[in-house]
Amino acid sequence: MMNNNSTKIVTLIPSATEIVAFLGQKNSIIGRSHECDYPHGLNHVAKLTSPKINVDGTSGEIDKQINTILENSLSVYKVDVAKLKELNPDYIITQAHCEVCAVSFSEVENIVSKNLNKNTKIISLQPNTLNDVFNDIKKVAVALNLENEVNKKLINSLDVRLKKIKEISSKQKVKPKVACIEWIDPLMIAGNWIPEMVEIAGGKNILGKSGNDSHWIKFKDILNQDPEIIIFLPCGFNIKKTREELNNFLKQNNNWRTLKAFRNKKIFIADGNQFFNRPGPRLLESLEIFAEIIHPNIFNFHHIESGWINYND
Repeated sequence: MMNNNSTKIVTLIPSATEIVAFLGQKNSIIGRSHECDYPHGLNHVAKLTSPKINVDGTSGEIDKQINTILENSLSVYKVDVAKLKELNPDYIITQAHCEVCAVSFSEVENIVSKNLNKNTKIISLQPNTLNDVFNDIKKVAVALNLENEVNKKLINSLDVRLKKIKEISSKQKVKPKVACIEWIDPLMIAGNWIPEMVEIAGGKNILGKSGNDSHWIKFKDILNQDPEIIIFLPCGFNIKKTREELNNFLKQNNNWRTLKAFRNKKIFIADGNQFFNRPGPRLLESLEIFAEIIHPNIFNFHHIESGWINYND
């Protein structure tokens, strides 16, 4: 079993922080990314990354900044290499899933090989489906020598919660068409684990491809499908910021008013930052949010206001 007092862990993506904390090792985290804000009580832990862009801009402005950086083959994030070297962690948990979500895996490898000793181990997460997320949690448990009965039961409890929602939702005859928007300007439809979660929650996923990356779409793609429910869950945006952005966006795009979801007041905003875009244990809360939105007469996990809102209210 791991010795909490001697093992030093750095987490460079929020989902990694949440996974380590879920497995009972929050106190072993000595360094984190600037976005790692859950669970509470991490303020004293050193921040090792910072964005090279203005994250307070609109989604259109952020997109342009990111594209400029990536076109020049640069990283979207700065790493405090000196601080990382000083901390000298035993483990660094990062990701190889998305160049925009966190420091790239290749950059972490390069920093470790040049600045840290050979004993520092890199654990890289690369989930595309819900099953991948569960496997990543198990992978971290194995790598950190945390495969105990308590954690096995914890991981199993996630699967139990998922199956319970699936069992109830599968009995519903009506499965509304649901579009999940991961970026507003330009429009991006959510992929990876999101389409799968929509289906488990009792909806009919449209446009997003399960297990594949999120991808850009045109408004006409949404118009052609005319979804009954539209959920905005932009990556990195909380409910307040998404509402402000959506207010301006929909004012400039009157065609949205022709959609069934708009006419029936079925446009929703979910907290993409805290929930859906963090492939860790709280994807189960994200699934609960989907269930509440898609079948409000059957599910109530009390996430309304904190995890999602009806934009039309």
